Amino acid sequence: MEKILMGKGEEQVFILPKMMNRHGLISGATGTGKTITLKVLAEALSDMGVPTFIPDVKGDLTGLLKELEMNDKIQERIDSIGIENFLPKKYPVKFWDVLQKKGHPIRTTVTEMGPLILAQLLELNDTQEGVLNIAFKYADDKGLLLLDLKDLKAILNHISEESANIKVEYGNVTSQTIGAIQRALLVLEGEGGDLFFGEPALDIKDFLQVNEEGRGFINLLNAVDLHMKPRLYSAFLLWFISELYEELSEVGDAEKPKMVFFFDEAHLLFANGKKALIERLEQTIKLIRSKGVGIFFVTQNPIDIPDSVLAQLGNRVQHSLRAFTPKEQKAVKTISQTFVQNPNLDTEKTILELKTGEALVSFLDEDGKPSMVERALISPPRSYIGVADEAMVMAVINSSPFAYKYTTTVDRESAYEILKAEVEKKAMLEQEMKEMEAAEKERIRLEKEKAKNKSVLEKSLNAMVSSASRSIGSSIGRSLLGTIKKSLKK
Repeated sequence: MEKILMGKGEEQVFILPKMMNRHGLISGATGTGKTITLKVLAEALSDMGVPTFIPDVKGDLTGLLKELEMNDKIQERIDSIGIENFLPKKYPVKFWDVLQKKGHPIRTTVTEMGPLILAQLLELNDTQEGVLNIAFKYADDKGLLLLDLKDLKAILNHISEESANIKVEYGNVTSQTIGAIQRALLVLEGEGGDLFFGEPALDIKDFLQVNEEGRGFINLLNAVDLHMKPRLYSAFLLWFISELYEELSEVGDAEKPKMVFFFDEAHLLFANGKKALIERLEQTIKLIRSKGVGIFFVTQNPIDIPDSVLAQLGNRVQHSLRAFTPKEQKAVKTISQTFVQNPNLDTEKTILELKTGEALVSFLDEDGKPSMVERALISPPRSYIGVADEAMVMAVINSSPFAYKYTTTVDRESAYEILKAEVEKKAMLEQEMKEMEAAEKERIRLEKEKAKNKSVLEKSLNAMVSSASRSIGSSIGRSLLGTIKKSLKK
């Protein structure tokens, strides 16, 4: 059975690939070695043909493109752990970027995101989330595609204008609530969130590829700027894990995972999260293991993760923590109690004493039981420790087939275009009605004016005939008047 050498305690310590879909945790204070641990895992998985997905929040994972530069300190660690045939390597990497600055664009549609995650992204209250659900349901019933943010804004405007007609079937919609949602959408657009919604949408299978040598691609998400927008970052990660669960088929217990997903800055997923969203995430994490997907949370402090999620993370790597305040000291004690205790190790004390590159480790055995905690020196990565040249990164991005697949935005007919056409058609019909009403008013005015002129003319002629009758005889005058009236009628 293949296994991944993670380092050495009393003996070498390994993590079993077949147990990586039972999920895991990499935690520790800044600068204690979390990134190195993550790289060791990602490199080993790539060599085994397992693709990974990693948000690069510091920009230092680009070093995977280059071979490790050896030095005496690294060689000393290799010798201490007893790693045989250690060779520096570079790894197959693909770069992705929600904000479309340095990597292939990642997009999804508003419909695929769904109202629950979108409400979290927009920080909507319960009333506003209810109206957002109405908008989604109305669009679905009417066959209106919600692809990008302009589609969503169009449907919100529409249900606001039609609120009186849809109230009975869908519920109450007020202009004030619609206005609040629209303002939240403006804030999202200002943060670059509009780039995330649209087409071509991401095909999740593009994250499951291996190269021509059979090595799994390491998919790096450029999150240097993205993680500074915590709402968008967390919404993306929530959507991504949901998409993985929805799209992948069941595989059962395999010898190695289909994919491993690393959640860096994991605390952002749970900060201010709605109860329904947290419950959905907990359920997805529990079920996604059957799809062959492993999830590793990377965070500074494990207590930032809900207990219900933490309990599902069977593989643990705990780097050093600092504890200067009573609250921090209590947290260290709590964390130490989550391990299977080692009678030869004071776990609580050791967490505070660990050196950079050391960690407390506990991995699942073949029966799925966590091993007794032990202190271990973590293996070095085989790729470059640091940042790769930007020219090298851009060359990889530009030479990828995804540079053509995802770069150009597609804007097909959807809710915005359909509703806009309906508005224009309605406006045109209203204009035609106004013109017809104006023409009818003009016709009636002319008829009245004609009748009025006719009456004035008759009165004038009557007066003329009366005058003529007195001069030439009444019978001739009446005959003349009759002839004139017949002419007027014609």
